[in-house]
Amino acid sequence: MADCTTWPSCRSDHSGYPHCMNRIAAKVARGEKTDTAQLLGRAGMACYALVHLILAYLAVRVAFGGGGQPDQKGALQEVGSTAFGQVLLWVLAAGLVAFGLWQFLMAATGYTWTSGGKRTRKRFGAAARGIVVLAIGATAFRLAAGDGGGGSSDQTQQEFTAKLLQLPAGPALVVIAAAIVLGVAVAAGVKGVKQSFLEDLDLAGLPGKTRRWVGWLGSTGYLAKAVVFAVTAFLLGYAGFRSDAKQAGGLDASLKTLAAQPFGAVLLTVVAVGLAAFGAYCLAAAWAHRR
Repeated sequence: MADCTTWPSCRSDHSGYPHCMNRIAAKVARGEKTDTAQLLGRAGMACYALVHLILAYLAVRVAFGGGGQPDQKGALQEVGSTAFGQVLLWVLAAGLVAFGLWQFLMAATGYTWTSGGKRTRKRFGAAARGIVVLAIGATAFRLAAGDGGGGSSDQTQQEFTAKLLQLPAGPALVVIAAAIVLGVAVAAGVKGVKQSFLEDLDLAGLPGKTRRWVGWLGSTGYLAKAVVFAVTAFLLGYAGFRSDAKQAGGLDASLKTLAAQPFGAVLLTVVAVGLAAFGAYCLAAAWAHRR
């Protein structure tokens, strides 16, 4: 079977890169920049923001002894707890899928306003974010359809950890996974401190007063997420050292771990404020993201 470089319209350019591949990349880039793709992706980002705002509410409820499941599934269940919420849950599910797909398009051809290693890192980040958001969207669809939506973040994390522990050198693999999550935490913290997320926004497209708040909201949000990721990494690493999957936990366990510390109610409330700030930042980013 002939490869694409044998087709009359797909000869290689001077760098040896086939023109057909250039055309595919160009089509993907055009798809990412179309008004429809932008509208759906930005609407989906607003849905992602809503999930974080509800997460913040659930975290505050846990901080003051209200109980509940403060993770993505818990947030979606909160949305679907009323008759109107069931309709909203379908909209939210569709929006999250749209946002996830937009992130994949951004991973393929986006961030053209940067270059080199920075662009590569941003594209990898968009791909990872797309996977996470699509998983949340799939949970939303399952909940809307009434099939339960799968387990909590803790159950998912523990099942993943148990599978790793069954492999040769399983405990070491779990510790490595914990180190990766810790790396994500550090990256989120650095992003919050340096406010590098502002590079991806066209601040001129925001109202003047809103513009002054975006940097603070983003920094607070990314620092809060860094704390949550760091606790998740600690729980995962501890599970690896103990060879006990039950010690691992997702967002639910991470927030409840914070609540169990001295002054835990205050600490978790601060993190909840950060999660709410991140949700508000995502609303602004949905409006002003570069294209």
